[in-house]
Amino acid sequence: MSVKDELREVEEDIERLRSEVAELRRQVGDLGPSDAAERSMLINQADEEQALLLGLEARREDLIKRLNE
Repeated sequence: MSVKDELREVEEDIERLRSEVAELRRQVGDLGPSDAAERSMLINQADEEQALLLGLEARREDLIKRLNE
């Protein structure tokens, strides 16, 4: 796979994860006060996906540097 193809895939994954994190955080805001366990689960899931997103963004920066060499 070429660097350009890999960069395109990483960028697609970043956009998908951003949407998923935003949706999870929206769901947290929609929960009532009695849904503490579900709220906690959604927050943890959003935090885990945010960590994956940071890794993908770092990978994207690495790929961009490789393209510019």
